[in-house]
Amino acid sequence: MTSPEPRAPRQRLIGLFLLGVAAVLLVSSVTWFGSDRSGIGIAQVVVGLVLAAVGGLVVRRAQPR
Repeated sequence: MTSPEPRAPRQRLIGLFLLGVAAVLLVSSVTWFGSDRSGIGIAQVVVGLVLAAVGGLVVRRAQPR
């Protein structure tokens, strides 16, 4: 079994960071909808979903095969 790349732990941490930021954006977007600023809330949800997708891909690529 080959060892993972030396960059894998750093990539995994970056992916987890992106997933964490995405989670915060998605959870906090509710406040924008509650304050009648749904445009900002929708934009925040979209950015959160994009960050979650990118973070998930980075974490999956960093896993040893």
